[in-house]
Amino acid sequence: MIEMWGVGGIPEVRSGDDPATLIASAEPGLRDGDILVVTSKIVSKAEGRILRAADREEAIDAETVRVVARRGSTRIVETHHGFVIAAAGVDASNAAPGTVVLLPEDPDASAGRIRRGLRERLGVSVGVLVSDTSGRPWRQGLVDMAIGIAGLDPLDDLRGRHDGYGNRLDVTVTALADEVAAGSELVRGKLAGVPVAVVRGLAHLVRDDDGPGVRAMLRPPAEDMFRYGSRDVLTARRTIREFADAPVDRDAVMRAAAAAVTAPAPHHTTPWRFVLVESADARKRLLDAMLHAWIDDLRRDGLTEERIAARVRRGDVLRQAPYLVVPCLVADGAHAYPDERRRRAEREMFVVAIGAAVQNLLVALAVEGLGSCWVSSTMFCPDVVRDILALPDDWDPMGAVAVGHPATPQAERPPRDLDAFVLTR
Repeated sequence: MIEMWGVGGIPEVRSGDDPATLIASAEPGLRDGDILVVTSKIVSKAEGRILRAADREEAIDAETVRVVARRGSTRIVETHHGFVIAAAGVDASNAAPGTVVLLPEDPDASAGRIRRGLRERLGVSVGVLVSDTSGRPWRQGLVDMAIGIAGLDPLDDLRGRHDGYGNRLDVTVTALADEVAAGSELVRGKLAGVPVAVVRGLAHLVRDDDGPGVRAMLRPPAEDMFRYGSRDVLTARRTIREFADAPVDRDAVMRAAAAAVTAPAPHHTTPWRFVLVESADARKRLLDAMLHAWIDDLRRDGLTEERIAARVRRGDVLRQAPYLVVPCLVADGAHAYPDERRRRAEREMFVVAIGAAVQNLLVALAVEGLGSCWVSSTMFCPDVVRDILALPDDWDPMGAVAVGHPATPQAERPPRDLDAFVLTR
């Protein structure tokens, strides 16, 4: 049997108070194996994490490492803790008028201090969860989740075990800490003024040491299928020049191509074509022929063989990639203007359209977890590319896109001064 109850009699917490002392005084009958769920609000107040309400936006900025999504004044952000939550957890509820409360600086450390304090005062070994309220994607309503953990295994990994029908479990990892935190809210309540709950009957989950903490529950970015929010999906695209030796999922490339062909185009045309160069033999034949054409151009430019060799060594990114995409422009809906000025403008309209499609492709590849690098080289030898790939004469190659899994983690994108690129009149 599992029992849960709220701990009453805890006074208003102020900066400098010791939560363990307040809890021990209000609930002296704690036993070994009990689990305490403590709302983050009283922990933050005790640690002095309180600001004037006028500083709320600045506080959100300071607590934010990445804006995931924004709608109006509402922001979903990633905090320095690694949590993806609204407003970085900066909250005015259950706070004195004119103030807001930040999350604890290190919730795991806070949980550990409360755990040790209860052991010193009551001689008991308990688990401690610091909890906070959070929304959930695709679901209405708020639930409590664990943001700090001490003395409790946060996850129950069932992978490799079998269910009652003999089916092997390959993905099931239960979030024990979040289940306990959410359940405890039933006996605390947002408006009841009960900031602590005791959960009894789960002593088998309580461990001797503090354990791995909440970090064990944070999904690594590489495994996060929904990492890119509406704010940062465009900046997720980075130019990748070193690729891992791992196969590329063709279906992922096809999904990226489907995004590419949603680009705008003039005259209601569809001027984009994407040649997927999948076989190693086709890639080698194409790149060898392009290399020969490039060397011929360099020789005609008067470069020495030594300088040609140096240039060639720097241009091998396409050979490193396990997959190539050659975007082509097919301007079959272009108007045949009689004068050169309008013909040139017409051509540029279609070039902009293929550029938009290529950008869509690159961003969609990044969302699929694939790295890419657009290289212009096919534009310098279109006849060679058409010959090797057996393309129609009116297909105009517009570079090539190297595709693969990045060999190394992507560096942070350096900031750029927007004033250098924007002119206001």
